[in-house]
Amino acid sequence: MITGDGALGAPDHAPYDKVIVTVGPWDLPPAWFDQLTPGGTLVVPSHWRGQARSVAFTRQDTHLRATNSQLCGFIPMIGIVPTGERTGTVVENVVLYWDTDQNIDPAALHEVFTGPESTVWSGASVVADEPFDHIWLWLTAIEPGTCRLDAEDEAIKAGLCHPAFAYRTPAIVEGGSLAYLTKPRPIDQDGERRYELGATGHGPAAAQLAERLVAQIRRFDRDRAAQPVITAYPAGTADENLPTGVIIDKHHVRMVATP
Repeated sequence: MITGDGALGAPDHAPYDKVIVTVGPWDLPPAWFDQLTPGGTLVVPSHWRGQARSVAFTRQDTHLRATNSQLCGFIPMIGIVPTGERTGTVVENVVLYWDTDQNIDPAALHEVFTGPESTVWSGASVVADEPFDHIWLWLTAIEPGTCRLDAEDEAIKAGLCHPAFAYRTPAIVEGGSLAYLTKPRPIDQDGERRYELGATGHGPAAAQLAERLVAQIRRFDRDRAAQPVITAYPAGTADENLPTGVIIDKHHVRMVATP
């Protein structure tokens, strides 16, 4: 048995064909890449843009690459790898979670629920208990302002907002406006009870942000198994050496979500 900080790996026994991480890190420490064989697999419950997904990375010459991830939940990792997730209160009982590289200021949203509101329905629907978490994943590859909105029951009952789920609902923030995945509405389709997906926006850009979120719902609906590609390069890698997509800067890596 080896004891110590998992972020340092176990260099005396490296390299490894597979590394499986069983706590939730926000960052990817260099040891995990350095101690992995070329073509080896790193399975890690990574955190970005307010979500946690178990990602299966394959080591390439200069980076990690993943074409598959699944929604998950693990206890946060502690130790030498610091977190880069930020938390801020919008109004009482409504909280945002975002990453340190994002230009999000919850103070700019304190009046957001008193301004314009717009709900847009997508035409896409799911049956009861059918997962649709890939929408959040697609948002991270398209919208730089993707984050997480947590609304407690008191805020929902007061009519301030009506997200798809209290706690852990994807949102887009831009300046003093936000939009989130709204509570699905029941519909009957060919005699089957289904639930239509949509988005609700608040603030000056309410309608525009809701439409943009709905565009990703419709992308999900066109191919529900499809996922963006997730890559991770060492911090300091120049933009011109990164693939196209939304760049997510962490302390040790530059992740890219490519649609």
